[in-house]
Amino acid sequence: MREIRVGLIGFGTVGSGTAEVLRLQRERLQRKTGADVRLHRVADIAIEQLPPEFAEVELTRDADEVVAAPDIDIVVELIGGIEPAKTFILKAIAAGKHVVTANKALISQHGREIFAAAAAANVEVGFEASVGGGIPVIKALKEGLVANRIESIIGIMNGTANYILNRMTDEGLDFNTVLKDAQAHGYAEADPTYDVEGIDTAHKLVILMSMAYGVHLRLDQVSTEGISNIEPVDIEFAREFGYRIKLLAISRNHGDSFEARVHPTMVPNQELLANIGGAFNAIQFTGDMVDDVLLYGQGAGKMPTGSAVVADIVDIARNILNGAINRVPSLSYLPENLREAVITPLASLRCPYYFRVTVQDKPGVLSAITGILGRHGISIQSVLQQGREEKGVVPVMMRAYEAEEEAVRAALKEIDALEVCAAPTVKIRIMEDE
Repeated sequence: MREIRVGLIGFGTVGSGTAEVLRLQRERLQRKTGADVRLHRVADIAIEQLPPEFAEVELTRDADEVVAAPDIDIVVELIGGIEPAKTFILKAIAAGKHVVTANKALISQHGREIFAAAAAANVEVGFEASVGGGIPVIKALKEGLVANRIESIIGIMNGTANYILNRMTDEGLDFNTVLKDAQAHGYAEADPTYDVEGIDTAHKLVILMSMAYGVHLRLDQVSTEGISNIEPVDIEFAREFGYRIKLLAISRNHGDSFEARVHPTMVPNQELLANIGGAFNAIQFTGDMVDDVLLYGQGAGKMPTGSAVVADIVDIARNILNGAINRVPSLSYLPENLREAVITPLASLRCPYYFRVTVQDKPGVLSAITGILGRHGISIQSVLQQGREEKGVVPVMMRAYEAEEEAVRAALKEIDALEVCAAPTVKIRIMEDE
């Protein structure tokens, strides 16, 4: 039986999970591929020895030993970040190795260079684990939905943000309290910026849009807002009017341009996305042939993500065995058919809105605010005012009918400039009627 030898760079959470999946499923993978797909060498600078069950696996502190080793067929990069991960991957490709990675930041920002290098070297790059953890999102988009024009992508793509928002909603806790608890339990990083400010989600949206529409897209083309300004009062308003707040990635296909945005959204309770709990992810594609397809599951974690990494390893192993390298292009579209993405300006977006204006509790304040909104063509559907806080400050929550983003920005800038305004106005877009 032929061996397909895997070299692993990084034996952290996902790396050790990948190794465990390969070990536990070794016999099953033999029956499915006709080859012995096994871990042969590991590079990691932080460990002195591998667990006893990996006694036959060679350990090194030098990743170049994995990259250059002539007996390695597939190099798996699981250290994350841009460098030195990018250098290791490009070296592996230059050495004629196939590559698998879970590195969404790298693929979203440097995928174009990596895929071009792989095509030139006639090797493959697998990146299933870069989006959705254990959910087979990439394969579904690359192959399962290949006959569809993708009309939209809407999803919850960050488990940490979803966990925080769910606990705020279900337990009435504030953002900072939940974040600290999430960090203590390992659900959030010590520096949670990428998760809570939407950057991690934006990385994933770039990858999915590139595949869905056949475009080259930059991270800075995605309008990105996070959840750190969400307060219990916003959660309570959403609940009262039949919504739950979710951090959504949203893209819509307008033919000659595409929406690309990540932001908190009030989602109607009856929508499936409103009911995604815990740290789970859910991604909905809408195709012109299939209509809506929702993929749901664990978006992170040692074994789910390891499962996705091994799925790529097996795909590549099968292609090696059958002489079918690059049978499916990395981004589903042939490289020569990829085009530059044109992004629909966020300023032209029209949807209903929620506003939380924090003002001094004085006569005439509410009429001044509604007057400004009215001058910008923004009509208010409902208003809710909470009790007075310290120093006579009161939050006023408003639900607006559909309005244009550009008008909303101008109105809120004018409102925030009022002397009675005690803090920047918080706005949250509402999903329905977008």
